Amino acid sequence: MTTPHAADASEMALVESIRAASRTLVRELGFMKATIAATAHSPSAVHALMEIDAQGALTAVQLASLLDLDKSSVSRMVAKLLAAGELHEQAHPEDGRVKSLSLTPQGARTVERIHAFGQQQVLQALQHLNPTQQQSAAQGLATYAAGLKAHRLGRAEAPTSPITVHTGYQPGLIGRVAEMHAAFYAAHAGFGQYFESRVATELAAYTGRLQSPCNRIWTAQLHGRIVGSLAIDGEDLGDNKAHLRWFILDDGCRGSGIGRRLMAEAMAFCDIRGFDETHLWTFQGLDAARALYESFGFVCVHEWAGTQWGSRVTEQQFVRLAPRA
Repeated sequence: MTTPHAADASEMALVESIRAASRTLVRELGFMKATIAATAHSPSAVHALMEIDAQGALTAVQLASLLDLDKSSVSRMVAKLLAAGELHEQAHPEDGRVKSLSLTPQGARTVERIHAFGQQQVLQALQHLNPTQQQSAAQGLATYAAGLKAHRLGRAEAPTSPITVHTGYQPGLIGRVAEMHAAFYAAHAGFGQYFESRVATELAAYTGRLQSPCNRIWTAQLHGRIVGSLAIDGEDLGDNKAHLRWFILDDGCRGSGIGRRLMAEAMAFCDIRGFDETHLWTFQGLDAARALYESFGFVCVHEWAGTQWGSRVTEQQFVRLAPRA
């Protein structure tokens, strides 16, 4: 059994925020009611029907394990679903004591209505969120649910990220990457229209050079939406130096590990292409990004106060030398 560690004030504030959100979810999704999803069934019975639909025929023991319920509760619930005509019970051909549960045609129709009800609930909620908030909600809920399950099972399961990484131009790339830069740097450095226009203009010019083998761009995508980017420009600095550009993540993806994955892809590319050095320019105060850069061998070689982006910031130049053979 894991002994909980002592939490500090900031961690407790986070814990209470998540607990409050969890209570709201329970209420808004209808789990406080005797029946749910516009059916005559309890929440546990609805989940049982959905698991049998997803997994195929299950025994009561398997169902109890999936739902994390005791066997007696599952037995009573299954009896009610059998009586209601939602489930069919069939003895195993080799052991009559083992009986599998499957949906009847009526049960299949009930599950279809449950899915329709749930989808409508989610769609109605998403209408009140912007696209970035929608992606943050999807990723955050999936990650939190995985954490709860891992704790219940008593083991740390490898997280399965829904984020995928793609190379090359993607439709909407220029506008989306410029949007992410504009939103982040407006909040953290006070940059405005000039910065966003410059990012879009330079990125548009760069994408016209992607056919060159020394240039490559990676995008992270969540459910088809670009949520991160990183590019290596092997031409603009010359002298066999690579320029790391347009490294940005959507707010909801920070801390997910996708930034490190993009960096790993880019540094592997730089090493394979044989660049002597990789350079990047950033700003003071982005501590998490700096720690990531340094973990890949980048060193800050120069700092100066500048206003080229529309606001006064302390600019920084980092350099990574090619690994020695």
